[in-house]
Amino acid sequence: MKLLRPASLILFMGSMGFLLSFACGQGRTSLQKINYSDISLKTWLALGDSYTIGESVDAAESYPYQLTEKLKSLGIKMNKPQIRAVTGWTTGDLIASLRQTPPQLKKYDLVSLLIGVNNQYQGRTLNEYSIEFHLLLHEAIGYAGDKKNVIVISIPDYSVTPFAEGTETAAVAKEIDFFNATQKKICTEEGVKFIDITPISRKGKKDGDLQAADGLHPSGKQYAEWVDLLAPMAKEILE
Repeated sequence: MKLLRPASLILFMGSMGFLLSFACGQGRTSLQKINYSDISLKTWLALGDSYTIGESVDAAESYPYQLTEKLKSLGIKMNKPQIRAVTGWTTGDLIASLRQTPPQLKKYDLVSLLIGVNNQYQGRTLNEYSIEFHLLLHEAIGYAGDKKNVIVISIPDYSVTPFAEGTETAAVAKEIDFFNATQKKICTEEGVKFIDITPISRKGKKDGDLQAADGLHPSGKQYAEWVDLLAPMAKEILE
């Protein structure tokens, strides 16, 4: 299925493309090495794109770091999250990175996956996304050692952000729904946990505090709301 866009949205995507390409070149990347010498600490591999990095907020405000601190407060001994993500990545980019440079460990206690907004933004097909997401999900299961230790996080809806004002936002929101429905269906079929944070992102339409200073990405406050949903599930896995 090829997603169709009205002419006004195509114009918007062109201008947005320039800005997002700039962000991709200048934004945060996270391919860091982690010290795993203390084997008592639980390990987490977070796979994704700018939403996993926490583009435009301090690293400590990103959802991987906030969730790590939350889990520590709940009595889980945690190592730093190993984040494999770059602003602007599609499913294909993440696949290529994992193949070129595998993660440090062969097995992690927890693996999360949040990817797809750039597939939607670039007008890539749902069929391509389905194939590549399926592949990534199996990669994630392999790194976790068990599908029960994997969490898939839905794609936020950037149509409600200040950056998208004055555009065909309904079309963007509908496409985001298509991509989320595709990954949710695959997760259901594979028996993998899926958590829907998209409604939280949509609250940003009325609550500006949920948006980062760039007017496009979530704020630390929004990521904190994600963490409230993620923490019980992650705790159950890690215990």
